[in-house]
Amino acid sequence: MTSDITSALRPAIVLTILFALLLGIGYPLAMTGIGQAIFPAQANGSLVTAGGKVVGSAVVGQAFVSDRYFQTRPSAAGKGYDGLASSGSNLGPAAQALVDRVKPDVAKRRAEGVTGAMPADLVTASGSGLDPDLSPASALAQAPRIARVRRLPLDKVTAIVARSTESSLLGDPHVNVLAMNRALDATPR
Repeated sequence: MTSDITSALRPAIVLTILFALLLGIGYPLAMTGIGQAIFPAQANGSLVTAGGKVVGSAVVGQAFVSDRYFQTRPSAAGKGYDGLASSGSNLGPAAQALVDRVKPDVAKRRAEGVTGAMPADLVTASGSGLDPDLSPASALAQAPRIARVRRLPLDKVTAIVARSTESSLLGDPHVNVLAMNRALDATPR
């Protein structure tokens, strides 16, 4: 009886250890190596550098607090753009908590000079809370403030938005906020 249990347990234990090593260590290392070899920039976070210094990521949103820059969507990720706490708010359109959370953002945008219909992505968080993109309408709504603060002609700022607008096959047009802000910094008066 004891030898039957031992003979049955030995292959189970050996296979468990083998598959733990294979799938827990070998496979992740192989996928990391393949990713580094074929797509090194993406595998390392699509980091954007300026002057040898990392200034952000092309695929992860970050907060821009100065009025000189395009502002991103509000973040529901931790205390704001925390990749370790990435999540949406899970609040539906009829939730009073969403209305209470959005009201201060709407008031802030109005104080910044956004007039007319408020683009939804200026006051609501994305599903991950880390979205690096805005709709062109949200960028254009901020253009007068940026032009005023930077003392640029409005048409220069709107031209940056137009050049930064990307179309996608399956989604709506969007603009990457970090790319637009870098273009702003490179724009002479």
